[in-house]
Amino acid sequence: MGYMIGVDVGGTFTDFSIFSQETGKLFHFKHSSTNQDSSIAIVDGIQKILAMEHADTASVVYLAHGTTVSTNALIEKTGANVGLITTEGFHDVMEIGLQKRPEMYDTLAQKPQSMVQPGMNLGVPERVRYDGQVVIPLDEERVREAVRLFKANGVNAVAVATLFSFLNAKHEKRIKELIQEEYPQAYITISSELVPEFREYSRMSTTVLNSYLGPSMKDYVKNFQDSVKRIGIQVEPYVTQSNGSIISIKETIAAPIKTAVSGPSAGVIGAAYISRQCGADKIITFDMGGTSADISLIENYRPQVSNERLVEGHPARIPMISIITIGAGGGSIASIDEGGVMKVGPRSAGATPGPACYGRGGTLPTVTDANIVLGKLNQEKILGGRMDVYLDKAVRAIQENLCSKTSLDLKQAANGIISVVNSNMMRAVRVVSVEKGYDVREFTLMAFGGAGPLHACEVAQELGIKRVIMPPSPGTLCSLGLLMADTRFDFSCSNIMQALPENIPAVRDIFRSLAEDGRKMLVKEGVAEEHHSFEWAIDMRYDRQNYEITVPLRACEMTEEVLAWAVEDFHAAHKKAYGYRSDGAGVKLVSYRVAAIGLISKPEIPEQPIQENAPAPVPAARRKVLFQGQQDYVDCGIYDRASFVPGTRLSGPAIVEQMDCTTVVPPGWHILSDGYSNMIAEYREEG
Repeated sequence: MGYMIGVDVGGTFTDFSIFSQETGKLFHFKHSSTNQDSSIAIVDGIQKILAMEHADTASVVYLAHGTTVSTNALIEKTGANVGLITTEGFHDVMEIGLQKRPEMYDTLAQKPQSMVQPGMNLGVPERVRYDGQVVIPLDEERVREAVRLFKANGVNAVAVATLFSFLNAKHEKRIKELIQEEYPQAYITISSELVPEFREYSRMSTTVLNSYLGPSMKDYVKNFQDSVKRIGIQVEPYVTQSNGSIISIKETIAAPIKTAVSGPSAGVIGAAYISRQCGADKIITFDMGGTSADISLIENYRPQVSNERLVEGHPARIPMISIITIGAGGGSIASIDEGGVMKVGPRSAGATPGPACYGRGGTLPTVTDANIVLGKLNQEKILGGRMDVYLDKAVRAIQENLCSKTSLDLKQAANGIISVVNSNMMRAVRVVSVEKGYDVREFTLMAFGGAGPLHACEVAQELGIKRVIMPPSPGTLCSLGLLMADTRFDFSCSNIMQALPENIPAVRDIFRSLAEDGRKMLVKEGVAEEHHSFEWAIDMRYDRQNYEITVPLRACEMTEEVLAWAVEDFHAAHKKAYGYRSDGAGVKLVSYRVAAIGLISKPEIPEQPIQENAPAPVPAARRKVLFQGQQDYVDCGIYDRASFVPGTRLSGPAIVEQMDCTTVVPPGWHILSDGYSNMIAEYREEG
């Protein structure tokens, strides 16, 4: 028995979720981040938590950490000096990219910055054919010459991606051996080990990104591992992957690209856990912080995972939870453009100087300033009374930068800021739902992050969503998600064939090989075999199509019945995504995927009985609040969420405050606090 700790590092605060296996108590803690070395804040925070619990570091039995090291290295362009080795004649694939352009008609659009050092993309004589046969042997001396050139030019990480290595990895493996002989200090990634799938550009890009992140991630996680060991924590820590699972330190070093969206993915896992508590099998997550908003969709209690996405403009063919991120947060700056139209974001005031109301030197109006002026946020103190805010500074920022440039008065300008930022977030919600063939009205919105509950009900009402869930501690849901994650390894390979019964033996062999690789990896991670679980899927497409749909298999076996189910599920998924199905068309099997899942023990949080006659909450204060769609301020009760018990009911208009966030309950919305202390908000039409 001991303590399970999840840690999520943010730019301003490092969040901790702690579960005591002995008492069953779950609690949360915030500590100021140390951006120069985030492990300092982690270690200091853990020591403070254990001191409050009168426990020692040996009592920590589980430690998982969401990291932004990969994300920051990509954004700030502080990764390794990368050299690329590929098949002769194909060294410019990374520069050519795809025919499709993100801004087809923008002549000033900038290409993403190359992750390969200038002149360090080198081709060597070798060739594997489309069927895996070697037609040109590897020129080993040319490989050695390339590595010596890398070494002389300060390259410290090498990416290797040759043609058709996903069918025959012989040459890539030999190139890796030659690099290790010539330059043992170099970080090496070969595509056949990281992403053995077809499409050479995506595979090469993913391999390059991994090498770009490798050295910095290796240094960071080694330092993190050493830091927790020094204070006496005896368990090996885990790091979150972008697919919402956790992996060990050594596997993080081998594949750092898998942590590219580590932090937001943990929030989605936490949301999936809360959705099971509430029995809500269709959820859209709404994670709004200070700088951005992250939106994702959960169906049947399972987050959706994409097998490829752009990371800083480069394709990364790695399973990641599908999350849409937009520049819409509390610090998003409002301005009037040259056409006289109000814009909000993506530029942010950040933490320093921050919104004008913080009194730290900021003078530009932000979403937080608008919420202060509208009365939705406390106009004197936030963060549970720890931080002063200044209404007069928020008023001045809006009047000088918005009202003076338009015919808007103060309340119109403040409400306009909220209308614009809400519209931006509504578009993101539609991207993950309506544009994917879902009816958004069938979903529940789950609001978390420091600003999510501030906007959720008004955003939901505009979208036609009538139910919103606010977790007990919305600001720390990402760190809670780290306590609910399993370990997971994704294996894949490509081999194009028709979806016909005669190909079942070949497909079966592929899946069994991938599943065995997964089993070995779980054993390597120390997961007992009784806790192993597997999921199989196939990427499928119609004949003469260029892109695939991933279809989960209904059973982890390949038989004629399972194949027939897969083909029918593909037709249905195609109709849902594109509006039609072609039952008479041939279907191709393209790539095969196995997820090897190690089930980790999780906190068991008991449900408390609902108090049927729970006393009505008493407002701690009152203030004037202006809601969306209203012309005038209304007198509104301000409630302390800590006073709510299971069964507490509250009807809007109301404001509910707690340390890590504020919940806005507009008119027509009704709150119920459930047995897990989630607040369930429902909208009911008047009359």
